[in-house]
Amino acid sequence: MPPLGGIFDPARRTEEIELLEQQTSAPNFWDHQESAQRTMKQIEMLRAPLKRFLDIEQKLGDAQIMLDMARDEGDAAAGDEANRLFAEVMATLAQFEFERLLGDPHDRLNAIVTVQAGAGGTEAQDWAEMLLRMVLRYIEGKDGLKATLLEETPGEEAGIKSTTLLIEGPYAFGYLKSESGVHRLVRISPFDANKRRHTSFAAVFVMPEIEPEDEVEIDDKDLRIDTYRSSGAGGQHVNKTESAVRITHMPSGIVVSCQTERSQHQNKANAMKLLQARLFELRRAEQEQRMEEFHAGKKKIEWGSQIRSYVMQPYQMVKDHRTGHETAQVDDVLSGELDDFIDAYLRHRAPTDSTTVAH
Repeated sequence: MPPLGGIFDPARRTEEIELLEQQTSAPNFWDHQESAQRTMKQIEMLRAPLKRFLDIEQKLGDAQIMLDMARDEGDAAAGDEANRLFAEVMATLAQFEFERLLGDPHDRLNAIVTVQAGAGGTEAQDWAEMLLRMVLRYIEGKDGLKATLLEETPGEEAGIKSTTLLIEGPYAFGYLKSESGVHRLVRISPFDANKRRHTSFAAVFVMPEIEPEDEVEIDDKDLRIDTYRSSGAGGQHVNKTESAVRITHMPSGIVVSCQTERSQHQNKANAMKLLQARLFELRRAEQEQRMEEFHAGKKKIEWGSQIRSYVMQPYQMVKDHRTGHETAQVDDVLSGELDDFIDAYLRHRAPTDSTTVAH
C-alpha cells in the first residue's frame, strides 16, 4: 500500500480549511454573496478529501483490531471483516491517486460541455444524442456531480444537432476534459432499411467554467445579442415569449446561446458564462502555446480527426486513438463507464500536464 503522506498532507489541508473558516466569521463576510459562496464551496471541496483520509485511518485501525482477533482468537468472521475494510481502504487510495493526476489548476472547476453532431443528418444527430446520454450517465454515477441543460437544438427526425450542459461539482472539468474531441461510431444503421453499415461523427467540447479572477474582458461593442422564441418543448411560457438569447462575439466569431430558462435575463447570464469560458479556453491555449492542440479539437467532425472510435459491427470495440486504450465492452462505455478511458488519458498526459500532487 502506498504511504498516505505521499498522496495527501492532512495537516496542511486542515490548516487551509481553518484559514478559510476564519474568513467566514468576519462580520461582513456575507455582504458580498458571490465571494462568500465561492469561499464556502472551496471549504467544502477541501473538506471532502480530508474526510476520506480520516476515514482511511479509522478503517485501518479497525482492520488491525479485526486481524488481531482473527489471529489470537481464531475468529474467521473477524478476518473476513478485516479484508473488507482493507479493500475499502485500497479503493479510497486509488481515488486519491486518480485525483493526483488532476494537477492542472482548472481541473477542480465546473465544466461546460457541448455535444455537436457532425455531417450526416439523422445518423450523426442520433450519435450525438448517444454521446450526450453517455456523458450524463457518467455524471449520474459520480457523487457530487450534477448536470444542468443550458441549450439544446433537436434534430429534424431524431437525436440532437447540438446541446450544452453545465456540469457542477469537484473536479468536473478534470474528469471530463478527456472527452473533448471528435468521436466516431461504426454500426448497422437503425435508419437504413437495407441494414447497411454506417460511420457517423459527433464532437464533444469541454471547457472549464472560469472563476471571476480569470474572466476575460469583453467589450459590449463586440457583441451582437439576439432574442428569439425557444424551439424546445418548454411549455406555455417559454415558447410564447422571446426568452431565448443568442450572443455572437464578432472578433472571434464565437456564437453561444441559451434557451432553457423562463427568464431572458437568466438565459443571457448563462450565455455570457458560456462565452467567457470559450474565450478563456482560447486565450489559455494561446498563452500555453497549445494552439495546435486547441484547433485539433475544432477540426472538421469527420474521418481522420477522431479521438476515439466506437465499433459495433462487424466486431465490438471502443478504442482511444490518443492513448491506445481499448475495450470490447461497447455497451458499458456507452452507458457511462468511462473511468478506464479517463484514467488512461490522465496518465498519458501526466508527464507534461499533471505535475502537482494533491495536498
